[in-house]
Amino acid sequence: MHRVIAENDVADTSFDAEEMQTILQQMVRARTFDERAVSLQRRGWMSGYPPFKGQEASQVGGAYALQETDWLVPTYRSNAMQLARGVPPSDILRFRRGYPEYHSDHERPVFPQAVPIATQTLHAVGIGMAIDYDDSDQARVLCYLGDGATSEGDFHEALNFAGVFDAPVVFFCENNHWAISLPRDRQTAAPTIAAKADAYGIEGTRVDGNDPLAVAETVERALNRAATDEPVLVESLTYRQGPHTTSDDPERYRDDVDLPEWRTADPIERFEGYLLDNGVIEDGFVDDVEQQTREQISSAVDTIEETETESPEDVFDSVYADLPPRLQQQRTHFFPLG
Repeated sequence: MHRVIAENDVADTSFDAEEMQTILQQMVRARTFDERAVSLQRRGWMSGYPPFKGQEASQVGGAYALQETDWLVPTYRSNAMQLARGVPPSDILRFRRGYPEYHSDHERPVFPQAVPIATQTLHAVGIGMAIDYDDSDQARVLCYLGDGATSEGDFHEALNFAGVFDAPVVFFCENNHWAISLPRDRQTAAPTIAAKADAYGIEGTRVDGNDPLAVAETVERALNRAATDEPVLVESLTYRQGPHTTSDDPERYRDDVDLPEWRTADPIERFEGYLLDNGVIEDGFVDDVEQQTREQISSAVDTIEETETESPEDVFDSVYADLPPRLQQQRTHFFPLG
């Protein structure tokens, strides 16, 4: 289990003050976005939303390890990773609003987020194999998944292909203990999720997912290893503080959880306290970031509402270059005047 902030003073880490401030800033920005998104959903602005409160350190730390040319392959809960990677809040809100395309021009390679469980793992391996076929050593792939995804067949196929074909992929599994209402010990009899890597001939490692510095170091090492044709499965131990989605009621399936305090404690409070104690930030740092982020998100919401021109039938236009006959028939059925 790799940890940093529980064991080292800042002077003993591989991060300077500016880097640590940036990581905390990204974590607070993600938390503020998450809270506003939940509020927007509750007033009917979008139909559903998957909160990630409690997982900011894990996701921001993972994204921080990426180089400019690396691919991020996200899912529906990895919004903090996408924000840290440079995806504008407006893109994510538009997606949750029901529009399938990203409209920004951010240059870093980020795959569209996947909602079906574990399908993105196969996409990630395909991207990695394509990188190898092109003889490119300038990019690696970081594929986000949750612990529930490890029960899907796609996950096993993806790790098997990655191991056989030496794809430069890091599978970043955020183990937040719950796959909706199913705890990890009902998910698998394996002692850890990282141990599953052994079956596919790849490395598996675990990290304290509430320690953003440890996550960044672990993922960076894994990406460097993947670049030498050795894929890695990283298990980041964190905890989902809120519901699975805004349609979920976690009080129906969990009370006290038999997990250590370091895993269930709030990661922002933990990291903020660490940086305050070491003189890296001053009081008011978090408040300032929260205020700036609220203003940015309010501006993004206003822009989305003012510029939306899409109609529901546009959903048929974003998958195929030439619409197959069956989908043409469906479109005509639902939108006969379109």
